[in-house]
Amino acid sequence: MNKFKFLPIDKISGLPKSPGVYTFNKGAKLFYIGKAANIKERVKQHKELLSLANQLGYIKTDSEIEALILEANLIKKYKPKYNVVWRDDKNYFYVGITKENFPQVFITHQPKLQTTNYKLQTKYIGPFVDGTALKTTLKILRKIFSYRSCKNLPKRPCLWYQLLRCPAPCLLKGSNLGKQIPNLEIKIKKEYQKNVKNIMKILQGKKIQVIIDLKREMKMAAKSQNFERAAKIRDQTRALERILSNAKIFELQPFQAINWSQIQKTLQKILKLKYRISRIEAYDVSNIQGQEATGSMVTFINGKPEKSQYRKFKIRIAGKPNDVAMLKEILYRRINHHEWPFPDLILIDGGKAQLNAALHCLMNLKFISQIKVVALAKKHNELFIEGQKRPILLKNLPREIFNLILQLRDETHRFAISYHHKLREIDLRESLC
Repeated sequence: MNKFKFLPIDKISGLPKSPGVYTFNKGAKLFYIGKAANIKERVKQHKELLSLANQLGYIKTDSEIEALILEANLIKKYKPKYNVVWRDDKNYFYVGITKENFPQVFITHQPKLQTTNYKLQTKYIGPFVDGTALKTTLKILRKIFSYRSCKNLPKRPCLWYQLLRCPAPCLLKGSNLGKQIPNLEIKIKKEYQKNVKNIMKILQGKKIQVIIDLKREMKMAAKSQNFERAAKIRDQTRALERILSNAKIFELQPFQAINWSQIQKTLQKILKLKYRISRIEAYDVSNIQGQEATGSMVTFINGKPEKSQYRKFKIRIAGKPNDVAMLKEILYRRINHHEWPFPDLILIDGGKAQLNAALHCLMNLKFISQIKVVALAKKHNELFIEGQKRPILLKNLPREIFNLILQLRDETHRFAISYHHKLREIDLRESLC
């Protein structure tokens, strides 16, 4: 059971800089609960509440997702006076999960009103204060445990199925697959409902139980020689452990305004550079089985996104999906734009192979020594650095560098996938004409 640790109001310097939940107290009375990526810095923002409290409480969490979920559970338990969301039903959020063979998962403001008008029984989890963080959490969980979000099953699979984010129960409805393959519907239904139960448990703060259950199921599958199933569950478990530890879901607060001068000095030291770092470019490739493959370039100047200098690339090479070849195409095309300022640092989405590919592309540039290249491998969040034999675990880097690299990676991925979705939607509309 999570328990608050308490400090006198004048001991604010003793608060941790980690993710978690915090509270303001007056004596034994708890009157406000909040969550933060950095408890200490976030509490300092609450000047009015600081003047009312004589005690601060906090609970550290391993991740921002856990902080979001813990905040919801504690608000529900204590109903603090100054959590104004309790005064206005429209200000907080619930995750609704319908009771049917293939449950719909959705976010709503007013569960009671929704239940009255909804034909299906629905379970609600919440309240959640931060709608943006909740939406991001569901998007992340959907990558591991796919589900449907549509209110009514469509006649044909939508883009979510193409992106492997929905098992498309509509396929069973609109085709003869269920009749052609024995027990197919039962199998899909069983796996789908497990996915939804796991999402429910995680949102209720039961992540440890989910991981234990997955590992137990993996061992049973391996014991019965269902190695394909065992491998799938293993990948789910690893992905879940990774995102619960590293996912960034909270929007940057004003207090996190960056001190670029200090950050770039730290970055210079890590990358062993003598020259100053101002312009950083990050690259990502997005494709589904090689179809409508796209690339993106995002640009940060002095640690901040410079969206006017973002660039999109529609991949031209044909054939089987090849991330390295597509990355090379993007970089060669970018290098040929001499009118664009060249970067001081390039961040590539990938591992050693992608790093080497980028270096090969830059080989003919006369000033290659003034462009440092690094690559971030998703699997273990390892940073491969040009000229260094071993990668560095991202979690071992200073917090400000950790945040910068993840922000670059996430922004590049968002930009690439948004362009990819746009192209897929155009193709889908054309195919329906």
